[in-house]
Amino acid sequence: MALETAILEAAARWYVDLRCDDADNATREAHLRWLESAPGHRQAWERLIRLQERFDRIGPGMAEPTLKSARIKRREALKVLSLLLAAGGAGTLAWRNTALPSLIADEHTMTGESKSLSLEDGSQVRLNTATAVNIHFGPSLRELQLLNGEILVETARDSLARPFVVHTQEGSIRALGTRFIVRRLDARTQVCVLEQAVEVRSAILTPTVRVEAGQQMWFNQDRMGNVQAASPDADAWTRGMLVVNNWRLEDLILELQRYRPGHLGCQAQIAELRISGVFQLRDIDTILENLSSTLPVRIRRLSRYWTRVESV
Repeated sequence: MALETAILEAAARWYVDLRCDDADNATREAHLRWLESAPGHRQAWERLIRLQERFDRIGPGMAEPTLKSARIKRREALKVLSLLLAAGGAGTLAWRNTALPSLIADEHTMTGESKSLSLEDGSQVRLNTATAVNIHFGPSLRELQLLNGEILVETARDSLARPFVVHTQEGSIRALGTRFIVRRLDARTQVCVLEQAVEVRSAILTPTVRVEAGQQMWFNQDRMGNVQAASPDADAWTRGMLVVNNWRLEDLILELQRYRPGHLGCQAQIAELRISGVFQLRDIDTILENLSSTLPVRIRRLSRYWTRVESV
């Protein structure tokens, strides 16, 4: 029997409540009453426990950070646990290989969240939606490791003259006193330089490429893309906006998917429709409704977490 999302979310809330320091007998008794009130409640709870047991077998370092996050960031942990429940048994390996490293990264954001950081040298880093980054400042290097997502970096002058380098699985970007964006999605890294320049080096390929202000390029483990002119609105997401100019509708939907939990798709028949505009990322559902009033499309929703843009 498929479990409703509301039941899975409720199980996640109980999981967090029972592990918080203020959990008391009244909380535990209320949890027992919830378990007995419907068959689906016990099924959801058993799924959660099975998943936690799997993480325990993976190793003590995998499950414990989730519990720590639950104590420190209660609302964030609820989102994480709800996703863990929805993943089910088959999703455990995928979480081990992708999401869990992100959750235990030095800094991360959930879907739809952004965050600004001030590093110890005075450099500023802005994390976009669903982003995870590790930070390491050593005696000879200032390093960030972008696991996934998107960051804007504004480097500060370092008293020790240590180079500032951003690493991804595909390679590294060395700042040359600069302000730049690094985006890693689908095993591909994209670099956009807003001020001064960076040097891009592939993890495998030989050449080092210099990218100047107003330019961008992408690279993966097999290929270095060409240096091209960057959009003047590449950093609009730091202001909560998305600026598009003659985009394919499918590309717009794929970009909006990054900011909205669940599935957001586009029917193939309308993928090539073109659109331009400025969109407020804080309300993706409003953007979708506006699409239906400006293009020959309709919005089909099967649940809170499944939406598709279709032809009328």
